[in-house]
Amino acid sequence: MKPLSPQIVLVRHGETAWSRSGQHTGRTDIPLLEDGQRMGRALHAPLCAWSFAAVWTSPLRRASETCALSGHGVIARPNPDLMEWDYGAYEGKTSKEIHAEVPDWKIWKDGVPEGETVEQVGARADRVIEEARRIQGNVLLFSHGHLLRVLGARWLGLPPTDGRLFTLSTASISVLGWDGEQPVLMKWNDTTHL
Repeated sequence: MKPLSPQIVLVRHGETAWSRSGQHTGRTDIPLLEDGQRMGRALHAPLCAWSFAAVWTSPLRRASETCALSGHGVIARPNPDLMEWDYGAYEGKTSKEIHAEVPDWKIWKDGVPEGETVEQVGARADRVIEEARRIQGNVLLFSHGHLLRVLGARWLGLPPTDGRLFTLSTASISVLGWDGEQPVLMKWNDTTHL
């Protein structure tokens, strides 16, 4: 089966106070910092290298604001499946704070109390991929670090827990594509535009 969507371009939102401090920011709807706004504007030029048949954004402010600053807000459609992992009881906590309570904790292995499981995040990523593959053309997604890491793993046919193998900086650009019929990572965590 020939893929219908040549490339999916992933953009992690710009910097927020919590991304700077290392706090887990799932569903808390916080704005971009001034540096995050600058990052959003810096995305405009590199994203002009593509034409997009669809642009989707997490409805959370940090992602939708990054999308708007990049020049794609007018055509973007909010997609709730692009929201960040629901960190439940660990929302707003740093890994250091969590390790003080649970020394061997790893989100990819242990998950979060009162939040989503990695499998639930993987199911949301699968829905996004399925919908994107039906689009005839490139798709641009604005979302969050953990969700996009899971989405990258699922694109490659890996389990959602293998999102642990990828890292994403704020305002990074990553590209999912094809080698023939094989889904591949074409670019990952590019911040050369910043």
